[in-house]
Amino acid sequence: MVDLQRVKLTINGKEVEAPVGSTILEAAEMIGVDIPRLCYDPDLSPMGACRLCVVEVKGNRLLPAACVTPVTEGMVVETESPSVVEARKTILELLVANHPLDCMTCDKMGDCKLAEYCYRYNVKDSPFTGEKHHYAIDDSNPFIIRDLNKCILCGACVRACEEMTGQDNLSYLYRGFHRKATTAGDVPYIESDCVFCGQCVAVCPTGALTEKSMAGQARRWEMEKVRTTCPFCGTGCNFDLAVKDGRIIGVLSAEDAPVNGRMLCVKGRFAWDFIYNEKRLTTPLIKKDGQFVEATWDEAFDLIAEKFNSIKEKYGPDSFAALSSARCTNEENYLVQKFTRAYMGTNNVDHCART
Repeated sequence: MVDLQRVKLTINGKEVEAPVGSTILEAAEMIGVDIPRLCYDPDLSPMGACRLCVVEVKGNRLLPAACVTPVTEGMVVETESPSVVEARKTILELLVANHPLDCMTCDKMGDCKLAEYCYRYNVKDSPFTGEKHHYAIDDSNPFIIRDLNKCILCGACVRACEEMTGQDNLSYLYRGFHRKATTAGDVPYIESDCVFCGQCVAVCPTGALTEKSMAGQARRWEMEKVRTTCPFCGTGCNFDLAVKDGRIIGVLSAEDAPVNGRMLCVKGRFAWDFIYNEKRLTTPLIKKDGQFVEATWDEAFDLIAEKFNSIKEKYGPDSFAALSSARCTNEENYLVQKFTRAYMGTNNVDHCART
């Protein structure tokens, strides 16, 4: 009996069954075949712009893009045939022809897809010569550095802004050689409607969009990734802290985050620097004779207990209220409400994420 929901095809000599409507790229991933891609992103709609994922399909005189070509019954695909490899090398050479070759100092080195594929196909420079872009670097905002000289027009940032955040702040402007992925009116980020969520940075495959806080701080392979939960609200978004020599230098999206995927808001992605703020309290302070002086934790807890008991005894339990913080863990928030209800004897407890 024929399964109308699945089709059989052959990729690099291996037979694979894929759901109807799957693309060649998705079918290849099912059997562990890695097809290069620059514009494709699993969280975004496919557009087949970069053409780096071209493959050879038996009976097809052209090389279709694997990310937008659906599988068909009996299809025979080769992902690394001589014609495919030649096409990919030419595509990479065309991209490199108008791309800064400053990889040794680029902050994206180690996580740059263009560099990765140039290494894979031994593309060191380009035989194509001509005019090059010389755009000014946009670092007018506190969070993102935008270097359009490194943009390969994959459109990932444009789609992320529209499809993931719903902001639609980025689009394509101009034609031909002058075409660019930029803000409405081609203004700097700080003058646009950008909310600085950083989704464009998270999906950019090159150094065109990078985190300002991480500039010059570390190579990607020098960073230790530490999974944590965002403290700013009750959603519970996960992300990876980028750590160098025991110090946090930035936040990176985590593709396998169960709540949010790679989605983060401006606070979650960029507002981590309060950790090292010089005004942050590192020891308890008690006011004595009108001045705050450092105290031990035992002294602070004794004073808190004394004041709480005094308030409860003098004014009654309902004179007390507790407002908990999203920067606390679930366990800490549980203790706040347990203490308020069981000891203080009141239900006056709330949370900043609800207000």
